[in-house]
This record gives sequence, C-alpha cells and structure tokens, in this order.
Amino acid sequence: MSLKGKTLFITGASRGIGLAIALRAARDGANIAIASKTDQPNPKLPGTIHTAAAEIEAAGGKALPMQVDIRDENAVAEAVKKTAEHFGGVDILVNNASAIQLTGTMETAMKRFDLMFGVNVRGTFACSQACIPYLKQSAQAGRNPHILNLSPPLSMKTRWFAPHVAYTMAKFGMSMCVLGMAGELKQFGIGVNALWPRTVIATAALNVIPMANPKLGRKPEIMADAAHAVLTRDARETTGNFFIDDEVLAGTNLDQYAMTPGNKEFLPDFFVD
Repeated sequence: MSLKGKTLFITGASRGIGLAIALRAARDGANIAIASKTDQPNPKLPGTIHTAAAEIEAAGGKALPMQVDIRDENAVAEAVKKTAEHFGGVDILVNNASAIQLTGTMETAMKRFDLMFGVNVRGTFACSQACIPYLKQSAQAGRNPHILNLSPPLSMKTRWFAPHVAYTMAKFGMSMCVLGMAGELKQFGIGVNALWPRTVIATAALNVIPMANPKLGRKPEIMADAAHAVLTRDARETTGNFFIDDEVLAGTNLDQYAMTPGNKEFLPDFFVD
C-alpha cells in the first residue's frame, strides 16, 4: 500500500516524530502540509517549517510549510483551507504536536497547564474539526481518510497520573478524542486511531525528561513506519484502535530502530503497561 498522491496535514512536523512521519509519506510521493510554530531557527531545537519542507521535497514529496499555532482555531481553519486549495483536498490528519511538562500538581504553573491543554487537547480537537469536512469528501472519493493521534492507550491507573497529573490528563484528552471521534465518524468511513511508542524515542522532547537517555531509545523512524502501516489500512475497518509501534510492526526487524546498535534493553515510555 502507498500514500502516493495523498495529502497529509501534520501538526508539529518541523522535527522529531512528526517530521519522520512526513518523510516516510514523502517517499511514497505524498503531499505534506507542515503545520508548526517554528518559522525561525531555534538554537535549542533543530528544524523549522522551511527545513522540513526542503527535506520532504528531497525525499520525493510535495510540501506546504505553514506557521500555525494550533491553539488558534481561526489559524487552524485557514491553514486547512489553504491546504485543501493547494493540493485539492485533505486525506489524512496527523495530530502530532504536543506540549509536555512532567511536574506534580504544586510544581505545575497554570501557564504550563494551559499550554498543555491548549496544544494537546484543544489543538487536536480544533485540527480534527477543521479537517473533518475535507475528510468526508475524501471518503466519498474513495481515498481512505484517516485521523491519527500521537497519544497513549487509555489506562485509569494511579501510577500514570500521580507523578504528572496535568500532562497525563492532557495526553489522555487526545486519546479520548480518538475514542469519541472513531465512533462518531465511522459512519462516514473515516478511520480514527492512536499510535504510541513502547520505548522512549530519541527526539528533542527527551530534553525535558530527566534520566531519559536517548542511547536507550529507538529512532523516530519506528513511529514513522508504524504510522505508515496504519494509514495505509482500510479506514472503514481500522478505527478506534490504540496502537503500539512495535506491535504494528510485528514480524519486521526491529533491530534497525535501536539508537545503539545491538541494544536489547530499552527505556520504556510512559503509559504502556
């Protein structure tokens, strides 16, 4: 299966997992709308919407870089409309953008609380809302539309909440969008699923996770290949799932994704029992 000619709207695609998913789709010849905030280089974080666009086009895809704050519903609506006008529609939404702060209740400033809920929950909801009319058109045209949220399986266990309750609620908010929208949109033939890593993924996000050694993680490409596998499945049959990357890729050689060649002992990610 291929994503050739499909149009993907990917949030937070200027670096990390979002960029890896974009590059994997680009190798098929897909169109990628890059919806991210980073327009100018940041000395602490690699990548901008412009460097991402150059990489996507070098990989064989077509890119539309757009500076978008996904907390702003008007900016989101305009970006999605621009994408549809530029590429002729929207077939896939990848809600990848996320904010993280691993602090307890008393250590979490309300500004950071609002940021996590604004990006993770509101941003995911706003992007989904803006894309759904175009995804319905994609379904009617038989183009296999999907929404994929980079969020964890829902697990109502104290261990996942107690150390960082605000972050957990914000990530689970993305997962609840999957649970609800999968049921809501099934009648239209739109697949809505979640994807999450079993191990830590070596990206810039590890900078805010104490003791997270990237050498004990996997490359972002494992998430990209898993996302590709999900997004090429039949959307009418594949919906409402909380996928784990290595389970999606079962039967393939997972050694290729290890940051340290030959490593078998990986640092587990949050939320996976």
